Amino acid sequence: MTTSTTDLCDAHCDRLNDGRMAVLTPYYLSFGKRRAFAGHAVTLQVTDDNALVRSTLEMPGEGRVLVIDGGGSQRCALVGGQLALLAQQNGWSGIIVDGCVRDTDELNACDIGIRARAVHPRRGGKLGAGHRDTIIHIAGTHIRPGDWIVADPDGVIVSREKFS
Repeated sequence: MTTSTTDLCDAHCDRLNDGRMAVLTPYYLSFGKRRAFAGHAVTLQVTDDNALVRSTLEMPGEGRVLVIDGGGSQRCALVGGQLALLAQQNGWSGIIVDGCVRDTDELNACDIGIRARAVHPRRGGKLGAGHRDTIIHIAGTHIRPGDWIVADPDGVIVSREKFS
């Protein structure tokens, strides 16, 4: 990715104004080796359960970004070192977690970009509850499957259209 989120915001004020592009509320922490990443969104909605996260990351990532609506829960982590390594191995560009992660040293060793609200040492449940490929609402923004996600140290942008 060569274009920064600040440049995209400056160049696409029309998209910001008409709702085709939005900036996530800036409260996410950054992990992983990739300070910047971009790709089409795959969405999940889960509550304190990461079995669906695992099964999704086991699929070929094809440069996509997994966006997890964990409801902002701070009761457990939805992504840890093993899942980050799985994402790296399967070609995911990044993961955004509206919730917690754990194993931060392992996350930071992976060649993937990760954003999360907080860190928590407890692992998530394994029941498989949740929904994939649904419209989610995190950080003040609706995200649809296939939306274009761009993240860098200045923020995270969601766009209905890929930038040319």
